[in-house]
Amino acid sequence: MSRLPRQQILQCYAAALAAVRGEACVRQFLNAHPLSDQPVTLLAMGKAATSMAKGACAVLTPQLANGLVVTRTGYVDADLPGVLTVREAGHPLPDKDSLAAGQAVIALVQTLPPENQLLVLTSGGTSALVEALPDGIGLADLVRLNQWLLGSGLPIQAINRVRQSVSRIKGGGLARLLRGQPALNLLISDVPGDDPAVIGAGLFYPALAEVREVELPDWVHALQRRARSVPRECGPVIAHHIIANNRIACEAACATAQQAGLAATVHDRPLAGAVEHVAQWLVNDLAHQAPGIHIWGGETTVRLPARSGRGGRNQQLALLVALQLAGREDIQLLAAGTDGSDGSSGDAGAVVDSATVLRGEEVGLDAAICLARADAGSFLEASGDLVHTGPTGTNVMDIVIACKAG
Repeated sequence: MSRLPRQQILQCYAAALAAVRGEACVRQFLNAHPLSDQPVTLLAMGKAATSMAKGACAVLTPQLANGLVVTRTGYVDADLPGVLTVREAGHPLPDKDSLAAGQAVIALVQTLPPENQLLVLTSGGTSALVEALPDGIGLADLVRLNQWLLGSGLPIQAINRVRQSVSRIKGGGLARLLRGQPALNLLISDVPGDDPAVIGAGLFYPALAEVREVELPDWVHALQRRARSVPRECGPVIAHHIIANNRIACEAACATAQQAGLAATVHDRPLAGAVEHVAQWLVNDLAHQAPGIHIWGGETTVRLPARSGRGGRNQQLALLVALQLAGREDIQLLAAGTDGSDGSSGDAGAVVDSATVLRGEEVGLDAAICLARADAGSFLEASGDLVHTGPTGTNVMDIVIACKAG
């Protein structure tokens, strides 16, 4: 099969990432909406934190008094001025560094000088990277909870409501520490609907309503009972602005395809629900679409076995699609995260085609077994289909880009 469609897909994917990179998005917003002349304290959190902080520094360096940047271990991708303290912490599972980062964030907000304005930069991953726990709940409890949540198949709204219920700072907890100083939160959205209460579990935004339809294990309810002494009212709601989201990324991919003379469509139906159902739906939908580039955005869910292998929801989706593409040479499809990682792996996703399964089987792997073990990454490495970007400086959920030949 020709590799040309793959190259076109990857060019569209690269354009999507560039359109929502934190550095450019923050810089553009601050240039268009200047802050007051007061000194600035900066708080950047998430997998795009260093990129977003770099964008703020490009505009605010003369005003920048101090600040804190918290990102995923290995995601420090920019040189930042010495007035900023940079911390790395665990993701997707929180670790002791996440708790240390939580204390550092609390200290920064509590000691904010009255003359300073607080600029918060929030991106996906913050929920794991920054945490402060109520008395009676420890790191082992937090890790167990997040392991269960990540493999539960629950939507992100439900996951972050549970996280808020056992946290001292999520669900508006940090807003309670503000004493009326001016503050602004710029967010790169990694959630459906761009809800500030869900992004980063809403550190400066009121908690989500109870998710009553979700059944939780008894031990999770026990953790929630231990945390009930934590005040649940939110402090003053600060201004929030979404500066990048999944739709912007999808539109940029579409524009790049059109500029290359290709027919291209961004489909309104979001990627959502169990990865097995989404894979089946995508292949069925593509069978009825016109030739060209087809783009979807969103985030699927996956239920993990007790011991999962390499990869995440995008690699699982890609391999499920590849099984259905066997013998169909008119479609190639990319499924990838926009943050440069996918589940437990450092690969963003994969581009699959009609020969993906054959290439993996030629080295002795079985696609069905790998899927059952949540080990799609091992199969896709063998087939030569993985996509690796490294940290991208953004995080706006996932993107699927398919090329259908005429």
